[in-house]
Amino acid sequence: MNLQKLTDRFTREGFLVRYFSTGEEAAAYVAGMLHGKTVGIGGSVTIDTIGLYDLLTADNTVFWHWKAPGPETLAKAALAQVYLTSANAISETGEIVNIDGSGNRVTAALWGHEKVIFLAGVNKVTDTLEDAIYRARNVAAPLNAKRLGKKTPCAAAPEPRCFDCSSPDRICRGFTVTNRKMLGIGEMELVLIGEELGY
Repeated sequence: MNLQKLTDRFTREGFLVRYFSTGEEAAAYVAGMLHGKTVGIGGSVTIDTIGLYDLLTADNTVFWHWKAPGPETLAKAALAQVYLTSANAISETGEIVNIDGSGNRVTAALWGHEKVIFLAGVNKVTDTLEDAIYRARNVAAPLNAKRLGKKTPCAAAPEPRCFDCSSPDRICRGFTVTNRKMLGIGEMELVLIGEELGY
């Protein structure tokens, strides 16, 4: 990973970029900047692994459907002042790629918040946009389908890969490529973590 190249590219496109060696440091940084906010969280193994939810709830009102399932939580998360999510892939050429089944995560990351923060481990970083899309489809989606117990060819395969299936359980139904700070958001920040986290 060329951290300087990635940082320069995302900064040029209007993102704030921070790098932390550990998830613990990244979680402390994010929790330390948010006080008295409403915070929405999209489904994220990364955010769960680094323990950020518990840190945030001490001083913010947090809406996360993994902790309080249901459409009301999803709606409140989408309207929160701050939205946190991860990425399925990040390219050194300046693109964040996400793939989603229900759409709550990809739509909420694009509009209407004071701040959106993407948190991701270095395992998500690729050289190019093409590589990032490949990773989202052939690494992240199959591993998440398996984690969720979905009945899809990718979840059953011995090695992760996309079959472009028609299964009703398919979770790769919508892609987003974010390559510049969105106009409808106050700040967009990429927090990179020097560990392998999530899928």
